[in-house]
Amino acid sequence: MAALYDCSVPSELLTGMRLARSAIGRGALVVIPTDTVYGIAADAFNPVAIQALLDAKGRTRSSPPPVLVPGVATLDALAETVSQPVRDLVDAFWPGGLTIIVPARSSLAWDLGDTRGTVALRQPSDPIALELLTEVGPLAVSSANLTGQPAATTASLALESLGESVDVYLDGGETETVTSTIVDASSFAGDGSIRIVRQGAVSEVELRAVLGDALLGSDRPADRLDG
Repeated sequence: MAALYDCSVPSELLTGMRLARSAIGRGALVVIPTDTVYGIAADAFNPVAIQALLDAKGRTRSSPPPVLVPGVATLDALAETVSQPVRDLVDAFWPGGLTIIVPARSSLAWDLGDTRGTVALRQPSDPIALELLTEVGPLAVSSANLTGQPAATTASLALESLGESVDVYLDGGETETVTSTIVDASSFAGDGSIRIVRQGAVSEVELRAVLGDALLGSDRPADRLDG
């Protein structure tokens, strides 16, 4: 039976984190707060857990989840190459609301879905998310809602949407309503440009201040429905 833990209560935080670590370890799903919206999380290296995440959201393999990481060292471990503009973005916006698509390291034994050789990475700033990431490693995380429904800004809303498909819900209070900005830097070495895939928490103006003419804009607005 799914359980929700109020992380503002020290005893519930300790219990919730312990059970969340256990759930991730056995391939189950956990809902966590992030600095944008609540996310549904799974072990990024467990293909059964990844499929469970996609099933819980009502998604197919054509919509692979992003991966949250505890820091820049994990970016270097998971990416085949990290260009200087990507490092500049990381310096400016991590931890925070920027997801960066990069070439995935070809030697990694994982299966996130139909990624076409790329992976979308982000380091969140939420302390609960960061602590869990530090303890269990990279997590595949997508917004904690059924596809097409509003993204959950509270653990209770996530529970209403996902129910028993998730083992542990960590309640870190109300989060933001806007999902992360996504940029695609996977082909930078080829065409010298970085494209905005989805506008969100980090604005195009902020991105351009770092990237200059290397940034290609996007007409797609901040995604408030699904992450």
